[in-house]
Amino acid sequence: MRPEVALPVLLPLLSGAVSLLFWRSRPMQRFVAVAGNAALLGVALWLIASVSREGHVVIQMGGWPAPFGITLVADMLSAVMVVLTGILGLALAIYSLASTGPGHEKFGYYPLMHLLLAGVAGAFLTGDIFNLYVWFEVMLVASFALLILGGEKAQMEGAIKYVTLNLLASVIFLTAIGLTYGMVGTLNMADIAQRLAVAEHQGMVEVLAVMFMVAFGIKAAAFPLFFWLPASYHTPPVAVSALFAGLLTKVGVYSLFRVFSLMFDQTLGYTQDLLIWGAALTMVTGVLGAAAQFEFRRILSFHIVSQIGYMILGLALFTPLAIAGGVFAVVHNMVVKTNLFLISGITRRLQGTYELKKMGGLYRERPWLAVAFFLSAFSLAGIPPLSGFFAKFVIVRAGIEAEAYVVTAIALAVGLMTLYSMVKIWNEVFWKTLPEDNLVPAEEIVIGDDSRIVPPSLWLMYLPVAVLALFSLLIGIFAEPLMGIMNQVGEQLMHPQGYIEAVLGAEVGVDDVLIEAQEQEVTP
Repeated sequence: MRPEVALPVLLPLLSGAVSLLFWRSRPMQRFVAVAGNAALLGVALWLIASVSREGHVVIQMGGWPAPFGITLVADMLSAVMVVLTGILGLALAIYSLASTGPGHEKFGYYPLMHLLLAGVAGAFLTGDIFNLYVWFEVMLVASFALLILGGEKAQMEGAIKYVTLNLLASVIFLTAIGLTYGMVGTLNMADIAQRLAVAEHQGMVEVLAVMFMVAFGIKAAAFPLFFWLPASYHTPPVAVSALFAGLLTKVGVYSLFRVFSLMFDQTLGYTQDLLIWGAALTMVTGVLGAAAQFEFRRILSFHIVSQIGYMILGLALFTPLAIAGGVFAVVHNMVVKTNLFLISGITRRLQGTYELKKMGGLYRERPWLAVAFFLSAFSLAGIPPLSGFFAKFVIVRAGIEAEAYVVTAIALAVGLMTLYSMVKIWNEVFWKTLPEDNLVPAEEIVIGDDSRIVPPSLWLMYLPVAVLALFSLLIGIFAEPLMGIMNQVGEQLMHPQGYIEAVLGAEVGVDDVLIEAQEQEVTP
């Protein structure tokens, strides 16, 4: 038994169930939120320590051997993503204590948060393609419920776009799973990888690859079906926006990395151009959308789309260095983007709005908040020596080595446009003088249900922001040892045989699959 693989999924489910038991007790729900996510972070660190020693950690649920049972498997990519899930979950639980009012809490905010985290961890750890679909649906249900908490008109409009496009992605995903099962007769991803490699109809394999690419591309908010994200992420309570920004689209990106490095690596000659130009268009459309906005969270939402392009580009180039850079971009972006949304919530608390034109003066009033924003925003733009610089540097270097000069130039130009957006927020929110029509003491600002928070509790909002800003800075300072981990991720993804052997056993190989296929052909 390897409980450290299953516990990141089971603990959030248990925390959610305990929260439901204390439905009428807000203090207990809050305690369970913090304690449960602290426990999740603890087992995530246990998991990554095990993976560092062993390379892969596998558990066969119910004692059924692969490929017949359900497999949970962690390699370095899965372990890193689960650790980040634990870090962000704990930060958001603490932040929510001060940012989420009783009107949202009494409708199940904390149980839904735990359910969402369970879905995220399950998606990162499952070794079964159908269970990946199941965990996506768990996330969709929980995120839709969180998105409509409060029942405001803007939330409903955003939720309709969100759920419609994600349901379309789910239909494509499920159809692709059905066709894959009909073709190879298995749902275990390691087993699928072996069988697709020797499939008779390679044209059908390419069709399946495109279907999975479209499904996960929608989930990741890649071009062209990305518009559901900037239409919805700015509408819910800010802690929900931050939770979505840090985790949801990254599950889609993770799935692209997992499926195309394991199951469809042999089709990359066909799909590589689609991924490369899809990444380029995702970067460009996202950054241009952000440049046209003057609402804090809408700018950040468009930049989620833009940064997804860098991650997909790392996969599309498909070299160990490019994949390491793509995963580095995922790690950096999860931390930085979450923190920027949390900072936007504090600025709204202080000045009562997300509209940039109505804000100002926070550099003088809250210099530490300005520093936290500076570290996070200019890291997103790729300014050295912050974390975003190293992520972009590795991807650009990989692009030059692969002679993908055009898309590399696009990536550099998008970095400059990202800097423009971050400078715009800095000038409007922190540097310029607060407009006279918004000179209202923070204690008197009325901003809906969240206004019931008393000012002394604001330190619960400040604490996770300070920690995540420091974490982002440390990622840049210690980029070299972190790149060592990212290089290990790249090597594992480029050489999936270790993953396959860990799941199916070292004695199982492609030759066995060929023999089985030949026996099935001659069986009357």
